[in-house]
Amino acid sequence: MGSTRKFRVWRGDENGGDLQDFQVEVNEGEVVLDVIHRLQATQTPDLACRWNCKAGKCGSCSMEINGMPKLGCMTRMSTFTEDETVTITPLRTFPVIRDLVTDVSYNYEKARETPAFAPPAGVAPGDYRMQQVDVERSQEFRKCIECFLCQNTCHVVRDHEENKPEFSGPRYFIRAAELDMHPLDAKTDRKEYAQASMGMGYCNITKCCTEVCPEHIKITDNAIIPMKERVIDRKFDPLVWLGRKILRRDQLNGQGQGLDAPSGKPAGVTGHAKGVGPTSARLPEPPDLQEDGKLALTEITFDRPAAPSPFGEDVSFPMRGTSYVHPDRQRETSPEDEGTQAH
Repeated sequence: MGSTRKFRVWRGDENGGDLQDFQVEVNEGEVVLDVIHRLQATQTPDLACRWNCKAGKCGSCSMEINGMPKLGCMTRMSTFTEDETVTITPLRTFPVIRDLVTDVSYNYEKARETPAFAPPAGVAPGDYRMQQVDVERSQEFRKCIECFLCQNTCHVVRDHEENKPEFSGPRYFIRAAELDMHPLDAKTDRKEYAQASMGMGYCNITKCCTEVCPEHIKITDNAIIPMKERVIDRKFDPLVWLGRKILRRDQLNGQGQGLDAPSGKPAGVTGHAKGVGPTSARLPEPPDLQEDGKLALTEITFDRPAAPSPFGEDVSFPMRGTSYVHPDRQRETSPEDEGTQAH
């Protein structure tokens, strides 16, 4: 049997808004997202809400329910008493577009700034060999569904908008930790980069991000704290300290500080893998923004790849005989390859 429950839903846009009261029928086994859909169908068809899979795997229906960042599709109505008013508001950290939909492009900008995986030299695609024990520690971080609840609850940007340019947030700290712990990643200065360019020093490990993670990733204990410890170990290593006292700065940093001398831009593997000490000179390359500071529409329509392939322009991947040809190039197909092209 269903019951009528009271809801307060935030309605408005970037110019302002307010909470509106609704009386909605709730049936057994339903979640908050079901109630929002019923509201759209029966009382307020113009209520804006972002959602996709309704299975807790896409992270689209992020919202704040009674002040707690949660997924609408994973919050059961049975967790509230029948006389309790359920208040639904948009994510507070990000600008409101309309109603429960917020502009989370900040997170995608930080994703573009994070250095990508660097394949080891001399190892072709398909030749990678790893044991399960090699990836067990970082495999947990691959469960992230990018709901950005951790980004939303982090007080470094939730309460201080001015920190956003220098702070990447917990979602990208676990990305940096994942690559730093990856057995095949050739970049060995990721922890220094996280400290110098991602603002990891702003984090004071309150574990708010861990508490709201729907995938139960131990963001603080397994990613942020180990990365902080590695930075400290490197910074206060007595041998490193002695080397800084003896050697000149140019001898420590090498030529161009990890950058190609002619162009001044990062090229391929950098840091220790290139024989260069840790440096913050390798600056991020953010995407092109419009005059209003938002991503251009072309970033959504994908008229160009998000980032160049680390394996080059034209690569064949040995996967069950299927050949991959870059779409911008025309290449003659040999007779033995005719039957192996992907359909």
